[in-house]
Amino acid sequence: MLVEREAESCYLGQFIPVQYHHNMLMDANRMDNFKAAIQHHVFEGAKVLELGGGTGVLSWFAAQSASRVYCVEFNPDMVAEARRLLAKNRYGERVEVIHADAFEYLPPEPVDFVICEMIHVAMLREKQVEVIEGFKRRYAQRFPDAKMPVFIPEAVLMAVQPLQETYDFWGYQAPIIQFTQPGVFSANTQELGQPVLYSVIDFCQPNELTVRWQGSLQIETAGTLTALRFVTKNVLAVLLDTGSTIDWLNHYMAIPVPEPVQVKAGDIVDVSFAYHTGAPISALQNSLRISLRQQSPQVQEAVAASLVAA
Repeated sequence: MLVEREAESCYLGQFIPVQYHHNMLMDANRMDNFKAAIQHHVFEGAKVLELGGGTGVLSWFAAQSASRVYCVEFNPDMVAEARRLLAKNRYGERVEVIHADAFEYLPPEPVDFVICEMIHVAMLREKQVEVIEGFKRRYAQRFPDAKMPVFIPEAVLMAVQPLQETYDFWGYQAPIIQFTQPGVFSANTQELGQPVLYSVIDFCQPNELTVRWQGSLQIETAGTLTALRFVTKNVLAVLLDTGSTIDWLNHYMAIPVPEPVQVKAGDIVDVSFAYHTGAPISALQNSLRISLRQQSPQVQEAVAASLVAA
């Protein structure tokens, strides 16, 4: 019988189908921003490691400048595919595709950068945090005098937002988890308030593998609270000279609340949840608790007036 980590990897993680990786090559939002961040970071002659290389494209971006790139992939089908595709591309010979487990692999020499994109919304399902934290411990033991490499992404910011989501599918009522493209308008979705940051993962620092949050969401628009949207922004590179960042937004994930709640402008919704990074989405969904803290009519009127003035 597979252990949990192995079962999760086969379910999604390292064993997602080859065609899914092919689709990633067509995702302009992902590709453009990773390319820009890698080109910003990787200098001429650098040594680079990619953990979970897939088709090898992110390693290939690094190979435009790097003298050596170690591309680690556990799925044998993807190992063969990455080698096939890299052989068709200039500088592909700079990338060594290694069939190994990202949870255990260490490069034969210190590296300047580590690329890792095992990322899902809210850092669920895939093992990004666990892989990076384990790597940092092993790397420090193997190369005690070496500087810790720069990680791409450098950090992850996660936020939660109250929504009124309509779950009518051709007359069929189905409150389900939904994934949507950032910035794409939907008549079925109404934002009831602003996103609130609930977690920051800085890969330069030690990180816990459990995310816990207890906080409040302020309602700005009256309606029915039926879902919470989870927003995940990956900071791929920090541009110190301009004070800006190169970011990659994951698809939004909207999770139905346990029971719909009627809300007014000025209401406060208390929210709590806890989950282990890399866990199934159900771990977050099952831990989700909400309660309504209604404000007085005077406070609601003041909030409504301030929103109109803004």
